[in-house]
Amino acid sequence: MPKVTLYNQSGSEIGDIELNDNVFGIEPNENVLFDAVVMQQSAKRQGTHAVKNRSAVRGGGRKPWRQKGTGRARQGTIRAPQWVGGGTVFGPTPRSYSYKLPKKVRRLAVRSALSSKVQENNMVVLEDLKFDAPKTKEMASVLANFSTATKALFVTADVNEFAALSARNIPGVTLITADGVNVLDVLNHDKLFMTKDAVEKVEEVLA
Repeated sequence: MPKVTLYNQSGSEIGDIELNDNVFGIEPNENVLFDAVVMQQSAKRQGTHAVKNRSAVRGGGRKPWRQKGTGRARQGTIRAPQWVGGGTVFGPTPRSYSYKLPKKVRRLAVRSALSSKVQENNMVVLEDLKFDAPKTKEMASVLANFSTATKALFVTADVNEFAALSARNIPGVTLITADGVNVLDVLNHDKLFMTKDAVEKVEEVLA
């Protein structure tokens, strides 16, 4: 079982913690990670693109000339696609891009993302993350204690309002709960900070 150092939020070592091998010690599956990232990015697309087809373009209610006898090609409306100002054929319409991967694949992807952070030594386990009041300076000091100047993801067991308010004004810092751990957030941040309770909660679900 992988063993990592347990820290307090001041950056001091206070012991070790053993991580579940099935969650934090597997060989990351790159194909599954790719599929999970594409799924999440697709779900974030708005899909509000739209064009006007020939029935939606204003005008064109009268037949431009009679069907026969003019020597010209027959036309039914000046809003047909071949006319300037006419409707668009086969253009994009509002749609949802979201889809779901199988549950086992999604779980494997999260386990792979977490394991990759452990293997890269980019995961820090904190005893706890507590603030007496929402202060950006206190969250910045936590980052400084671990010499972290890059994008950081904090994972707490439950909603931590003071910590969330303290982190939201720092560029590149995101705070989520253990229930919301996902592949895109884990891979999109250089450093992963998890509280001890959050680790236990994630292991309980994914082990």
